Amino acid sequence: MFEALPEPKADAILALMAAFREDTRENKLDLGVGIYKDSMGKTPIMGAVKAAEKKLIETQDTKAYVSPLGSAPFCKAMIEQVFGSEADTGRIKAVQSVGGSGALRILADLMKQGRPDADMWVSDPTWPNHLPLMGAAGYTLHKYPYYDASNGQVDFDAMLTALGKARAGDIVVLHGCCHNPTGADLSSEQWSTLIDFLEANDLFPLVDLAYQGFGDGLDEDAAAVRLMASRLPEMVVAASCSKNFGLYRERVGTAMVMATDAAAATRAHGLLGSVIRANYSMPPDHGANSTEIVLSDSTLNNEWRAELEVMRLRMMNLRQQFSDALRKRSNSERFDYIAHQKGMFSRLPLNTEQIDTLRTGHGIYIVGDGRINIAGLPEEGLDTLADAICTVMAES
Repeated sequence: MFEALPEPKADAILALMAAFREDTRENKLDLGVGIYKDSMGKTPIMGAVKAAEKKLIETQDTKAYVSPLGSAPFCKAMIEQVFGSEADTGRIKAVQSVGGSGALRILADLMKQGRPDADMWVSDPTWPNHLPLMGAAGYTLHKYPYYDASNGQVDFDAMLTALGKARAGDIVVLHGCCHNPTGADLSSEQWSTLIDFLEANDLFPLVDLAYQGFGDGLDEDAAAVRLMASRLPEMVVAASCSKNFGLYRERVGTAMVMATDAAAATRAHGLLGSVIRANYSMPPDHGANSTEIVLSDSTLNNEWRAELEVMRLRMMNLRQQFSDALRKRSNSERFDYIAHQKGMFSRLPLNTEQIDTLRTGHGIYIVGDGRINIAGLPEEGLDTLADAICTVMAES
């Protein structure tokens, strides 16, 4: 049996994490792992979440299964957070999922039933796990150009040109905000043009909303989803609570379906239950219930929003300071794009050799495509980091 199995491919980010742990240098710096870190380099538990967990423990009287669909109050609260208080909940249904990744997979399985011949289009670059998640669901995958590394912006014309080759009925994976790995987002005008394009070409949007609240704010980061909902007949959204609630290990997410009418939405909702039952049967409860308490309790909700805003502003400030340090050290504007991007990630124009040199010579750990975690930047020592980057780039 197992002797016939192929050797597994190493996960580059997990391998980077292991190498970082084994590095004994005191001044080592991890910019690779995609989790939020505070000024002490820790990933804290948010105060509002801790309070909600305490309330949950004190009041919960059973550990029985909820249902494959998960917590109904949690799903209702998440629909409002993503689609807004004026959302047409007759046409929009949601299920609790095992993180944002689980939401992507069960939505992919559902759409495979609805459009078995559809291909799927993902941005180039995109979050690496999009490819195995969607490929495992049986889709033929295509890439559309997204990022212009020469200016750190979206290559919108190339994006539309490539998507013009998609067939009617194909599915387009879109990052709702804070694009991973580039940090380059579509402008409001570009989103509007893209929505017209999707409608005219009968292309179906799957929106991955993993970083709501990390870009311009909770409502602002949901603007693209809400605009699509107001103008398109159908769409699906995978939302994660890992980042904006700091619930990485609790695996809290939501798979949302917006259909043409209430009957179609109800049918899709029921079929998602069957998909979940065949995948992992029941979702975990603790994180979703804690999230629902935060969203439904006005005091905790306000506390959480304030904490999230501190995180968002910290990353914005780090972007600006890092951009300034690189401008000063390089005596050029080539890194100014970092300050204008959104969310937790950005990409440095580094090749494999330069990334290896930064790791071996300076203890700076960066993912192989040049993606850096903005939240991992040191508040003290940005000049030193900029010097190391510019030195390595100049020497090769």
